[in-house]
Amino acid sequence: MISMIKKPETGNRKQETENRHLVVGLGNPGPRYAWTRHNLGFMVVAALADKWRIPLTRSTLDADWGQGRVGGETMVLAQPATYMNLSGRAVSRVLAYFKLTPAALVVLHDDLDVPLGRLKIVERGGPGGHKGILSIINALDTEEFIRVKLGIGRPPPEIPAESYVLSPFSREEEEMVAGLVERGAQAVDFLIREGLNAARNRFHGE
Repeated sequence: MISMIKKPETGNRKQETENRHLVVGLGNPGPRYAWTRHNLGFMVVAALADKWRIPLTRSTLDADWGQGRVGGETMVLAQPATYMNLSGRAVSRVLAYFKLTPAALVVLHDDLDVPLGRLKIVERGGPGGHKGILSIINALDTEEFIRVKLGIGRPPPEIPAESYVLSPFSREEEEMVAGLVERGAQAVDFLIREGLNAARNRFHGE
C-alpha cells in the first residue's frame, strides 16, 4: 500500500519538513482546450496554486510548475506542457529532477467511469482507457501512484468518447464544474495533510 501521504504524528521535525510531494493535473495545453472535459486536472491544479499560493511560474521539464510549502512540507504543482498522450514524459522528468519516486505522486484527471460531478480517490490501477494515465504508467513502469479521478460521466451513445472528452462544458454545467474543481482541490489538500484513507472517507464519491 502506498504510504507517502500521511505525516507521522510523532517523530523528527526535520524529517517531516523534508517530505516532498508532486501533484500533477492532466490536460492539454493552450486556450483551445482550457474549458474542455479533458482539462479538469489542469483546473484543479490551478485552484491549488491559488489555495496554496504556489504560482506555476516555471516552464521547464516539459511542464509548467511551481514549488512551495504546505503544512511544513515541500509541494510541487505541475501541469504537463505536452499533449495528454505524452503526459508521462513531463511527469517522469519532474520526478527525476526532484529525486522523487512514484510514491510521492498524486495525479488529477478526468474520468469517464465516475459519474458527472463526483470524484474518486484510488492508490493504484490500470489506465481505464485514459491516455494520459497510460502514458504515465508506461513512463514510470508502475501503476503504484495515487489518482484523484474527476467524474465527467459517459457521453450519449451517438458521441464517441474521444470527441466527448475534448468537448467544452456547457453553460448549464458551469456551476457543477466549479463545485467539482473546488472539491478536488479540497480533497488533495486533505489528502496531503491527513492521509489517503482519511481523504477517501471524507471525499470518495462526493
